[in-house]
Amino acid sequence: MDGSLAALQARLQHTFSDPRLLQLALTHRSFSADHNERLEFLGDSVLNLAVSHLLYMRLSALPEGDLSRVRANLVKQDTLHRLAVGLALSPLLRLGEGEARSGGPNRPSILADALEALIGAVYLDAGLPPPRRWCTGSTSRSRSTRAWKPRPRTRRPNCRNGCRVTK
Repeated sequence: MDGSLAALQARLQHTFSDPRLLQLALTHRSFSADHNERLEFLGDSVLNLAVSHLLYMRLSALPEGDLSRVRANLVKQDTLHRLAVGLALSPLLRLGEGEARSGGPNRPSILADALEALIGAVYLDAGLPPPRRWCTGSTSRSRSTRAWKPRPRTRRPNCRNGCRVTK
């Protein structure tokens, strides 16, 4: 296996038993008809489950609506893009020539999608525990997980249940 893919697996703390899943997760539709969009679909759901579990356990005082807002903030494109950059996914992406020339390797949407595909690939390769551990660790390090603190409604009338994100 290519050294850069081995290094990615070390960063993920997961060695693929089926390396084809890793290649597929990094393959954009502009590169091949066999691409990562189905893995992206799966990875999105695995990510949402992992983050939902984390929030349910750590923020037990928050109602469902606030948990949903925190989760949406954690799994948004900007957050996933930053995580993908931190994993150095850009040089590993398999893109078609036109997409590569037009800035595709650094496009936030492509990097975020590739990260979701990677999460889906890890899930297919080893089940839920590895991606859940990885997602939990990644989201825990994100600035987006800083405490959501309930506040009296009178202080924030525009915020349902009187909550706000603190930095």
